[in-house]
Amino acid sequence: MSSNTLDKLQSRFNPEAAKGMDEVFQFHFSDAGSHYMVIQDGTLDAHEGEHDDPSVSLSMSSDTLKGIMSGDVNGMTAFMTGKLKATGNVMLATKLTSLFPSK
Repeated sequence: MSSNTLDKLQSRFNPEAAKGMDEVFQFHFSDAGSHYMVIQDGTLDAHEGEHDDPSVSLSMSSDTLKGIMSGDVNGMTAFMTGKLKATGNVMLATKLTSLFPSK
C-alpha cells in the first residue's frame, strides 16, 4: 500500500464511528507489503509492518482495498471469490466502510 493510499484512508477516517473501539487492522497486500492501523477510541495510527496481535488480518491486493473503499467492489463478494482473505475477528472488516466513509 503506497503512502498515498494510507494518506487517503487517514483523511477519510471517521472518529465518531471509532468511539469506544480498541482494535488493530492488519493488512497484507500482495503488491505492497504489510501495514496495520491501530484504532483506539476515536483515534487512528497507521504503521508499516506487522502487528504482534491484530484484531483482524486482511490479505488482498491494494486495488481490491481501493475498490472496496470506493464502493466499486463488494467486500463480501471479494471474500467469497478469494480476492480478500480474512482471519481473526472478520466481522470487524465490515466496519471499514463506516470507519473510512467516502466523502
